[in-house]
Amino acid sequence: MVEKTYPMTLEEKEKLEKELEELKLVRRPEVVERIKVARSYGDLSENSEYEAAKDEQAFVEGQISSLETKIRYAEIVNSDAVAQDEVAIGKTVTIQEVGEDDEEVYIIVGSAGADAFAGKVSNESPIGQALIGKKTGDIATVETPVGSYDVKILKVEKTV
Repeated sequence: MVEKTYPMTLEEKEKLEKELEELKLVRRPEVVERIKVARSYGDLSENSEYEAAKDEQAFVEGQISSLETKIRYAEIVNSDAVAQDEVAIGKTVTIQEVGEDDEEVYIIVGSAGADAFAGKVSNESPIGQALIGKKTGDIATVETPVGSYDVKILKVEKTV
């Protein structure tokens, strides 16, 4: 079976590696210590601290596993390999909804680096899918669960 690849920039991969290191070297030992302390309280059947620590351990181990998979199957995207005015992972794109005056700026990233509050949209998001491969001046149709709308690509730049 072929595993899914995770397209991302080198910076995104490095960020994931730092996060993984933090989980393995800091969070995991903290949780193990909390479990040890909670066990010392005696009866585990009614020990809420023990249950909470075990739940946190499961969460941390799940995060570690997820990050290891994303790093193992990372596909580093070189935004220099595409045309300068073409939207790709690692590019910053300025768009304007057709019929509107407001401009919006997005950084296109792989799914692992998405952060809507920082203006980083995934290549797998509706807007990311609509913009990838388009060039400055193109009109892209963004398909969302509640309908579609058109945006004009005003500017494409390499993300610094």
